[in-house]
Amino acid sequence: MKFKAAVLRKSGLPHPYAASRPLSIETIEVPPPAAGEVIVAIKAASLCHSDLSVVNGDRAWPMPIVPGHEAAGVVAEIGPGVHSVKPGDHVALIFLTQCGECEHCIEGRPSLCARGTQANREGRLLSGGPRLKLDGQTVHHHMGLSAFAEYALVSEKSLVKIPDDLPFVEASLFGCAVMCGAGTALYSTAIRPGQSVAVFGLGGVGLSAVLGAVTAGAARIIAVDPSQGKLDLARSLGATDCIHAGGGKAAEAVRELTRGGVDHAIDASSTLDGFSSAFESTRRGGCTVTTSLTHPSQQFSFSLARIVAEARTIKGSYIGTCVPGRDIPAFIQLYRQGRMPVDKLVTRTLTLEQINEAFDELSDAEEVRQVIVF
Repeated sequence: MKFKAAVLRKSGLPHPYAASRPLSIETIEVPPPAAGEVIVAIKAASLCHSDLSVVNGDRAWPMPIVPGHEAAGVVAEIGPGVHSVKPGDHVALIFLTQCGECEHCIEGRPSLCARGTQANREGRLLSGGPRLKLDGQTVHHHMGLSAFAEYALVSEKSLVKIPDDLPFVEASLFGCAVMCGAGTALYSTAIRPGQSVAVFGLGGVGLSAVLGAVTAGAARIIAVDPSQGKLDLARSLGATDCIHAGGGKAAEAVRELTRGGVDHAIDASSTLDGFSSAFESTRRGGCTVTTSLTHPSQQFSFSLARIVAEARTIKGSYIGTCVPGRDIPAFIQLYRQGRMPVDKLVTRTLTLEQINEAFDELSDAEEVRQVIVF
């Protein structure tokens, strides 16, 4: 099968991307699906900061590669032994394939799947590969998906079936933004009713964390971001207080509002400053959770004695500690009930040919979720 895809040959080209054009629209080729594999016709794929980290070089990936890891579509073809989906099924794509066999998967912690993580790092599928070709040259898979394309060849274990009447644009957000954000609030952070939480960074993940905090019953939800537009959106989603992140005094403002700090602080800023502010906003005995994947060279230090004396907890959260097959249907149900308005996170739709310009918007933090529609 041949189809159009956005191919990245070299990361780190200069911004603005509308001028440097790091992504080119090419015709790539895939073989028929092998055992355990599925071809999905992509209907909507949204842009996430993790995609930007591929383009700007913050995260190292084998090149060339087709990025894109947050999407929804329709099953077009299945390989031998595939039983969970059939052609015509609507699916959300999952960026960390769970093998179902390693110790983490068996323990019910698929976000730590070692085999899935290794396959992602190598730019291949859990079932093998890489399987993408461009003029005979190998092209790598991004997060086992490579969703910035008309079709994606993926592992069966990278899919969750979704309702046929769920719009694809909204559906595309459930496999990353909603899991990573709402899941972090509900599972990694484990907010209890009546507690206080501050969310730093109001992209798709941060705003989903606000939605998760509302669902968890947090009494006070403080949204922190340098964008007034995003603060206004957070308030419409349920944030009780909004703080402008400019000036370096956000943590102080949070502590003043809460008389000493919040029970939980969630960092979704993708910056060290954001994490530092989240940490300093957390009260004694509180928990600071980060979803940020910054450049691997960036380090953060803290006083070990302070961590002990203040009984602090610091946690990382990957895919919101979710179990995709359980949680995506649950989050979709909340959305359909009007209790998790994920559709409000979509700020614009575009075509695949506009992808470089879209990365400029993402880099400049001008949009929340931009969705490519096929």
